[in-house]
Amino acid sequence: MTYQETIDYLFQAAPLFQHIGAGAYKEGLENTHLLDEHLGHPHRSYLTIHVGGTNGKGSVSHTLAAILQSAGLRVGLYTSPHLVDFRERIRVNGEMIPEERVVRFVDEERSFFEPLHPSFFELATALAFKYFEEQQVDIAVIEVGLGGRLDCTNIITPILSIITNISLEHTQFLGSTLEEIAREKAGIIKREVPVVIGETGGNQSVRQVFAEKAQTMGAPITFADEENEILSWHDGTYETRHFGTFQAELRGLCQEKNTATILSALKTLNSLESLKALSPKAIHEGFSHVCELTGLMGRWQKLQESPTVVCDTGHNPGGLQYIARQLRSLKGFSQLRIVVGMVSDKDVSGSLSLLPKEATYYFTQASVRRALPASQMAELGKKLGLQGKAYPTVTEAYQAALSDADEDDFVFVGGSSFVVADLLSELKE
Repeated sequence: MTYQETIDYLFQAAPLFQHIGAGAYKEGLENTHLLDEHLGHPHRSYLTIHVGGTNGKGSVSHTLAAILQSAGLRVGLYTSPHLVDFRERIRVNGEMIPEERVVRFVDEERSFFEPLHPSFFELATALAFKYFEEQQVDIAVIEVGLGGRLDCTNIITPILSIITNISLEHTQFLGSTLEEIAREKAGIIKREVPVVIGETGGNQSVRQVFAEKAQTMGAPITFADEENEILSWHDGTYETRHFGTFQAELRGLCQEKNTATILSALKTLNSLESLKALSPKAIHEGFSHVCELTGLMGRWQKLQESPTVVCDTGHNPGGLQYIARQLRSLKGFSQLRIVVGMVSDKDVSGSLSLLPKEATYYFTQASVRRALPASQMAELGKKLGLQGKAYPTVTEAYQAALSDADEDDFVFVGGSSFVVADLLSELKE
């Protein structure tokens, strides 16, 4: 098979959550353990860092990988979802896994995995772990797919676990309260493995869930939002207590919280005997060149100027609250235009209610089955005081926004990772 035929086969043979949602979710780790045993437990041959949470997992994972690379380590990075190409999920020192290796994995292993009827994510995880072993990485940063306790990445024993934050998402799988979701996320806390919690939002019940789980597992726990490591922050420049002053490439408002989480994680990593201490130079280099070093896309990413176009993958109230604040704080622009689409299993009304009412909206839908129809988006938006029109595709909505925009306007594209993915795929072509 060609690479494209292989990817088409994987999408069809193994259900992909980002396309169909709940129908792709497989609870339990039985398939994961069978695949792992079949491949020889590859993740045991290198160090790992495990990153879970509701929002910020991708930014934290990519930045840590960039810092580790800058320190001279050979670094695997496994994240999800992909935006343009499946291979974005599996990288070594920023380079995507070769198309040929994906094809060969399916050709060589399908006789074993087809009877298991695995999910797409189970196969992708197995491939990533094996590829990192073959590439002889020193360490791999592994992002949790969904939840934690039953996520198929949770077979690893990392040197550090990170949980960025908790908000209501995937409630049909993880629970209907923040405490229930926190318990699922806390499932990545391993015995005697240090864990960093990025933020609890002042929720003492959530904090208690993590503290009790860590105590049960004998895992040293740090709450990053209680450390006050960041002394000041403005336009990506951070002044810190222990890491000096540096410029970060990621500028979204949510990145201050992510940076506090990363700095707390770095302090823990530098205290471990299993890993050589990371120098201030490597840390500063990683923060300032994360996109170049790891290929990160879609985090307050500027696509053009005159008019200014920015996209962001924030896709739930927890993430969109920061985007909404940032949009409201924009200065020097004539008109704000927002291209927005969401998926039907998210809190669409809650997310839309956060967005500024003074903008002009271009409601749309991504090319996935989970996408809420653009007409329904427009109806919900109208009820919340958001004025605009519906467009059947992201491309049409984006082109309409550009056509309407003057040079001094600001165009934002987001609401869903899949909206951003459609846009970036179109621009790539």
